[in-house]
Amino acid sequence: MTLSPKLSCRNVWKIYGPNAQTLLQTYPDPSDQDIADAGVVGAVRSANLDIAEGEIFVIMGLSGSGKSTLVRCLSRLIEPTKGEVLFDGVDLLRASEPELIDIRRHKMGMVFQHFALLPHLSVLQNVSFPLIIQGVSKAQADIKAREVVELVGLKGREDNFPRELSGGQQQRVGIARSLVSEPDLWFLDEPFSALDPLIRREMQDEFLRLQARLHKTIVFITHDFDEAVRLADRIAIMKDGKIIQVATPEELLMNPVSEYVAEFTRHIPRSKVLTVGGLMTPGTNGAGEPIAQSAKISDVAEQIIAAEGPISVANESGQIVGSIDRVAVAQVLFARQGGA
Repeated sequence: MTLSPKLSCRNVWKIYGPNAQTLLQTYPDPSDQDIADAGVVGAVRSANLDIAEGEIFVIMGLSGSGKSTLVRCLSRLIEPTKGEVLFDGVDLLRASEPELIDIRRHKMGMVFQHFALLPHLSVLQNVSFPLIIQGVSKAQADIKAREVVELVGLKGREDNFPRELSGGQQQRVGIARSLVSEPDLWFLDEPFSALDPLIRREMQDEFLRLQARLHKTIVFITHDFDEAVRLADRIAIMKDGKIIQVATPEELLMNPVSEYVAEFTRHIPRSKVLTVGGLMTPGTNGAGEPIAQSAKISDVAEQIIAAEGPISVANESGQIVGSIDRVAVAQVLFARQGGA
């Protein structure tokens, strides 16, 4: 994955209260006590992030951790108290209102937990609505909307109204509506949390299918580490408005920087997070059909355990880079959960 940042934030603060600006002028990096003494709330505190183009970047935290506030600062739905938000190198906080409107209409897509579909409009009309707002002709908007409706698996439902759809289908309409203008950057704030577990799993599968085809830069909020592990290239853990750690799911599991971060991963089966590449022995001592370096242990454990000896491991280019054996897999499968 390229590391050129699509979206960055630098020292972003969001403080609620009448003395917010005065506080940051007096104390550029106020402590917990400074914030408490000023009678304000530090919703986002000195946030620094670089999100790569084409990356699924998940922001996690308990309720009140600041994750939704941070995303609203990144999209400038709310105004940060201090800092920079850079989108393709342009500081959104310096953009004029017309410039910001244009960026939101053409370069950003947003999906929230509550679908916010227009009840008096059909599926096709809901999906084409952003294009109509942009001034696209109805005929062209309908053509594009039909393509996106089919993309999210709702072909044949174009004339249905939201009340005639299931929760999962309504969320697909919300996703289609956010995609119809072909955004470069896609924000999703707990989009599946209102769905029952089976439909939620289906929507995660659908989301990954769409991403494999569209390669969007995605900022995704969730409080569910299982969901984050399935979807994320990298995860940011937040607490009390601060970003505590940014890492891949595997790095968070193996090297948490604090007990708070470790608690998020404690009850996750390690085999679902750890990859073959993380456990392999470098070299060419394996045999048989190579296993992908990026494969999750849970997906290939049976194959490795059944093998007579070490199995070869290949990188994305097909080059043999190591081997893995049943002992390494057994240590993962039978390790004490949450322990060393």
